[in-house]
Order: sequence, then structure tokens, then C-alpha cells
Amino acid sequence: MQKPSDHPALKPAKVGVILVNLGTPDGTDYWSMRRYLSEFLSDQRVVDLAKWKWQPILQGIILTRRPFSSGAAYKSIWNNERDESPLLTFTRSQSDAVKAEVAKTYGDNVIVDFAMRYGNPSTDSVIRKMKDQGVDKIVFFPLYPQYSAATTATANDQAFRTLMKMKWQPAIRTVPAYFENPLYIEALANSVRAKYDTLETRPDILVCSYHGVPKRFLLEGDPYHCHCHKTTRLLKEALGWEDTDIKTTFQSRFGPAEWLQPYTVEEVARLAEGGRKNIAIMSPAFSSDCIETLEEINEEIYESFEEAGGETFTYIPCLNDTPDHIKMMMGILENELAGWA
Repeated sequence: MQKPSDHPALKPAKVGVILVNLGTPDGTDYWSMRRYLSEFLSDQRVVDLAKWKWQPILQGIILTRRPFSSGAAYKSIWNNERDESPLLTFTRSQSDAVKAEVAKTYGDNVIVDFAMRYGNPSTDSVIRKMKDQGVDKIVFFPLYPQYSAATTATANDQAFRTLMKMKWQPAIRTVPAYFENPLYIEALANSVRAKYDTLETRPDILVCSYHGVPKRFLLEGDPYHCHCHKTTRLLKEALGWEDTDIKTTFQSRFGPAEWLQPYTVEEVARLAEGGRKNIAIMSPAFSSDCIETLEEINEEIYESFEEAGGETFTYIPCLNDTPDHIKMMMGILENELAGWA
């Protein structure tokens, strides 16, 4: 049947893959930081207080001061060559590597891109761009190994908000948490082995520091705490270690409420005071190095360890764009693309 002359143009159907990370400010200046922090801290998946109670505190108190301190922290780790945050640099690099691997298997039938939950490129803009390219099926891949309402769920929420506004929605598959995926555990184990092989003194213990959430999230059914502990256990088994060789902690506490414990910043001090003078630390919950790893761990948490008498502090980078990490992503995507591409 011939299309009417005024029928919208149609493009050949394609499948899209969107890698999704937390987000990044556009710059380190006050207004860039304020926009980013306002979007992030206004998300009720992150701070689930009633808006009437939280927004006056956020807009009137927190966002008058915090953009300055957060901006200074970002400035200390900023990628000045590209004028962007390291998280954006690494996420783009991951996307480029996955795109190259996808092209080998699927040709130009699968389009790969990346988006941020907060900041740019926004989830909304990337989904709409894919739709304009003829994509009618999307694999939406939140880069969070362990599920939490404050990470995986809010990333998915944002994608669904865009679909709610579209006349013709693409079909969408959301990638589930992959904390027990053998390729993920193998990639973590290989990163530990590679780093330990470069050290003259073997660390007394490896601290696996995960981003924290309020303790009540666990009590309300969020599985994040369990996912983190299982990640550590699987990593320990892959390395063939004893329980005393590795420990789970939680960082990035915000506000007065009790969060998941032990707190990393306090635990590294206790380890040093207890005789563990040489430690290694990694962040298995982060797919890319970012403000929480490059600034918080390597500055605040390191200082806590050093002030308590610690001697050797070794940071093991996130998986970033390493071949093992890209191999893991491809393994997951081959499963999720089945029947579509």
C-alpha cells in the first residue's frame, strides 16, 4: 500500500543499546554544581523525604553552600584536557569500546550510546535521538552491579518517564543487577591480582568499599546490602582467600540518619589502629572511577587511615574501560539482545 504524501518518514528498524551511569555536572563552577546537585538530591529515590519538608532545606540551605565544596572536590579530579569529569570520560570510552565490539557481531543493525541519570547527556535526549535513528527496541543497561532503588531503579524510572511522553514507544529491556555474573567477578579478581603483582609488600587486607544507603532501605526491602556482601564473598572465593583477607564497608554517608555499616572512613582507621598498617581498597559498586573514588577514597578515606597510623594505602581502580570489563558487558548484552538482533 502506498503511503500518503504527508506520512512521516520511516527509517529501517534498528535495536539500540544505552549504557547508563549516575551523572556528572557540566562544570565545576557554582551554577553547574547547583544544577547537578539540585537534580540529584531532588530525586525521591535518593532522598525520599516529603517534598514540602525536603525542598526548603535543599534549595534554601544545602544548595547555597554545597556547590562550593563539591565544586572544589570535582576540580581536584577534573579532566582538564577534555573539560569534563572522569566519570564522563570513562563512560564514553566504555560506550566506544562496546560499540566497536557490537559492530563486529551485529553490523550497523545495533546502535550503541550512553546516557546519564543526572546531567548530560540526559536519558531523555538519548532515547529520543535513538528513536529518530529508527530504533524500535532498546536494551537499557544501568551500570550498577548491585541493585538499589537509589541507583538501578531511578535510572529505569527516568527511561520510563521518557516513554510516557512518546506517541510511539520503542520496546525496552532493562538489564538486571549483575553482581554475581561470573564475568564481573572474574574482572574484579583479575584487577586485584594485577595490582597485587605490582606491589613490593602484600596488603594485610583488601577493603571493598561500596557506596552507602540509609539502613532503613534494607529494612524496607532494598537488596543492595545483600548484593554487596555477596559480591565480596564471590570475589574472595575467586581469589582463593580467607575471610580475614577481605572486608566489606560502606562510604559516602549523607545526613544524620544511620546508614549501612561499617563506614569505610572509620573502618580504615580501626584497621590501622589494630595493626593492619598496609591495606588495599577498591570500589566494586562503581563501574567507572568518579568523585567517590578519586576524591573521597584517595583523599578523605586515605587521610583517615594515615592519621590512625596506617603506612601503605593502595587504591585499586574501578574496572573502567579495561578489556575484562568490556568483555563482561558484551557477555551481558549478547544475552539481552537475543531474539532482537
